[in-house]
Amino acid sequence: MSSTESDEKYLVRAIRAEEWPAVKALRLLALQDPVAHLAFLETYDEAQARPDSFWQERSAGACVGATGAQQFVAEGPDGQWVGTVTMLLEQAGTTDWAGFPVDRRQGHLVGVYVRPEHRGCGLTEVLFDEALQWAWQSGAERVRLIVHEDNGRAQRFYRRVGFLPSGRTVPLTTDPGQLELEYVLERP
Repeated sequence: MSSTESDEKYLVRAIRAEEWPAVKALRLLALQDPVAHLAFLETYDEAQARPDSFWQERSAGACVGATGAQQFVAEGPDGQWVGTVTMLLEQAGTTDWAGFPVDRRQGHLVGVYVRPEHRGCGLTEVLFDEALQWAWQSGAERVRLIVHEDNGRAQRFYRRVGFLPSGRTVPLTTDPGQLELEYVLERP
């Protein structure tokens, strides 16, 4: 993928299980972003306190060849990881993380992050394209994501790439006065 604002090249690919230290480092960086409190359901301190075994299992469960999830990263020209997104597969007949029933096989996009200096060049769209392609190839009938009601920047991006509000809201357990909004994209 070539940036529209520079000559930088990005390689977008699924992670490998042995790359768990880089998975951990990028997640910790994301959790230090100024809007992390709106974008993620965990804090930096919570993630930092997790043992290496957590990161190893997380990476193994979302690496190349995994069937229940896939984490994609964007590498800059120097090999540095500059962005990520994870696609989870949810099966019909189960319940999701918030306790809602899942009525069909669907993808669930989580963990969207691009380093600030790489935003605005189309990289997030490329990450989404890779994740969506994997979800459709894995038999997802639709893909959804959950976004904080106050995260307008993310909501505008999601609409621009085709996601629409479903009308479902999820109260935050950490702050019951705050809501997360479900956005969905039906299979083309």
